[in-house]
Amino acid sequence: MSVTEIVDKFIYGLQHTTPIEYIAVFAGIGSVFFSRAENILVYPVGIISTIIYIYISFAGKLYAEAGLNIYYTVMSLIGWYMWAMRKKTGEKVIHISVSNKKDWRSSLAFFFGMWVALYFILKKFTDSTVPIADSFASAAAYTGMLLMNKKKIENWLWWIVTNIVSIPLYFIKGYVFTSVQFVILLIMAVSGWIVWNKKMKQQQAVAFVPVKE
Repeated sequence: MSVTEIVDKFIYGLQHTTPIEYIAVFAGIGSVFFSRAENILVYPVGIISTIIYIYISFAGKLYAEAGLNIYYTVMSLIGWYMWAMRKKTGEKVIHISVSNKKDWRSSLAFFFGMWVALYFILKKFTDSTVPIADSFASAAAYTGMLLMNKKKIENWLWWIVTNIVSIPLYFIKGYVFTSVQFVILLIMAVSGWIVWNKKMKQQQAVAFVPVKE
């Protein structure tokens, strides 16, 4: 596809973007903004986006992405509860933390397991035209969502991978505004990684401040 064809497809796609896709995109960007700020509103705002994308993904024959958004919705309800948990002192139960070697092994095993399973399902039982990319993006996002609920800082790395793959995936399916969303989300994911690193260091510094007698 030439540059001219890409530009023409981009303009055509924007002109034919439906109002419901605009809502889904802005809600999706809003949810990542709240996640970056470690604000619990990430979940209710995100649910608006994921419910709409369930419909959009089925319409575009992106079946793994449809399943992903169903997963997002369920995990958002779980994450909402997890982030809201407080100790008797009012302190948050879950804090930003780094994955250890065991966490990394579990995350990678989960990712590859989901990728293989989703690819098999798409190839065997659907008419998906992009089973490898669709299943890869979805598997990365499944992993990112799982780690986000646990406030593991590596969730941002998985979102970065997801966004990079999703940009062309949605573009070729005609959801141009959504592909633009993933460009924005990619930038925000990099920013989220930086912000959470700073927050984690601040939390650790506070935790180790000696009490003056």
